[in-house]
Amino acid sequence: MNSLSDQEKISSDANRSHDENEDMPGDPDAHLSEEEKAEVLCFLYLLAFLDRTNIGNANIAGLSKDLNLTTASYNATLTIFFVSYAVFEPLTNILLKRLRPSIFIPIIMILWGASMLGMGFVRKWSGLMAARWFLGLTEAGLFPGVNYYLSCWYKRSEFGVRAAIFFSAAAISGSFGGLLAAAIENMDGVGGLRGWSWIFILEGLLTMVVGVASFWMVHDFPDEARFLSDDDRARVVRRLRLDQQSSAGRPESFRTSYLWQAVGDWKTWLGMVVYMGCDMPLYAFSLFLPTIVSNLGWNTSVVRSQLMSVPPYAVAALLTVGIGVVADRTRARGLCNILVSLLAVAGFAMLLGTDDPAVQYAGTFLAALGIYPCISNTISWVANNVEGVYKRGVVLGLVIGWGNLNGIVSSNVYFDGPRFAQGHGVMIGYLAVCLFGGSVAMSLLLRRENARRRRGERDHWVQGLTEREIEELGDRRPDFVYMV
Repeated sequence: MNSLSDQEKISSDANRSHDENEDMPGDPDAHLSEEEKAEVLCFLYLLAFLDRTNIGNANIAGLSKDLNLTTASYNATLTIFFVSYAVFEPLTNILLKRLRPSIFIPIIMILWGASMLGMGFVRKWSGLMAARWFLGLTEAGLFPGVNYYLSCWYKRSEFGVRAAIFFSAAAISGSFGGLLAAAIENMDGVGGLRGWSWIFILEGLLTMVVGVASFWMVHDFPDEARFLSDDDRARVVRRLRLDQQSSAGRPESFRTSYLWQAVGDWKTWLGMVVYMGCDMPLYAFSLFLPTIVSNLGWNTSVVRSQLMSVPPYAVAALLTVGIGVVADRTRARGLCNILVSLLAVAGFAMLLGTDDPAVQYAGTFLAALGIYPCISNTISWVANNVEGVYKRGVVLGLVIGWGNLNGIVSSNVYFDGPRFAQGHGVMIGYLAVCLFGGSVAMSLLLRRENARRRRGERDHWVQGLTEREIEELGDRRPDFVYMV
């Protein structure tokens, strides 16, 4: 594809000089247990997404009825999670870098598990609101933190599939959550507690146990990872530098200039638009799918409704990983977003435009297929095109935080059941304008900038600068090629 040839034209000379002088192993990470680390991170995010969305399963199991929640008060409990979650996300990557992943991630896991555990014992709406607020606060560091962490370990052409595998845990959690909720529902009445209480209690306890174990399971960044020898650390850093990540392995201390670089970069703002286009529909889908399925008119039991929410998530997980592989190989992340987003538009159109339960249920499959792959693909796209350890962390925090802030919209558009015409219509608008339209704009602008760099129109940016000063330009270096 054109983007691949662009990169070859600009950077092949530099790469060739390195490769001719040094022996590059085929896969330096093969002996570093990366697969095991990926499995750990996926499991952690499965728990995180399960804990934030299981309120949908608890609701059809009697939560609103027992706490006397109106539609407005129930939606408020969904909303307050996204307020604390989004507000604290931009700060968490800085904390992750300073405290180290092996310390930061286990601590926040234990804290959000405790918040989830507390939700099992609430008896009033105010208690549920407080627990959801603290859940958002404590979960805020995981998703942006892990994506930032992965971007510091892998080459740009390798990051997408890892991010996809990691995020596929969100789809799996939806599938697993339905199965788990159906099983736990049978504990209704045990210990004098309702089934929905046990959903929160058992999942909270599981999260806390895994959080404690994570002190021994989560590794640090390449320049800090204790399990690497000096040679292995040098190999990892070198392969990242050959991938135009000049900041790899270079010690950096946080400076406010990194924040202003992130805020002043047009890619940050357009990335926020694209990400809100898939993140808001993601939360609406995951929070309300059990309710949508139970309202299809098939007279299903609570347990069967939980089980029927499983298949859409399962197929979405498979396509998420598939798109990650395709986008890595083609480097056409924008095109993948554009094409996949059309599936989601079609899915919500089917939910909106018919009363036929079979067609509506099929629409939930298309909606899931069109939303989930775009989440990890968009994050990979943003991370690929930002160079600099701290700048990338800030940009990812802003993009992901803004996307999650739109979860407030997700929580407040599904009022008019059982058809939910207003909610489905808003989903289509977000997908068409922000995800599809934003991806088209981002792809075209990046292609135009790559063409200018090929023509040498940006070479004057480095005139008179030292090698260190050129490196500090990050993705503004004239030889840095954007992934389109």
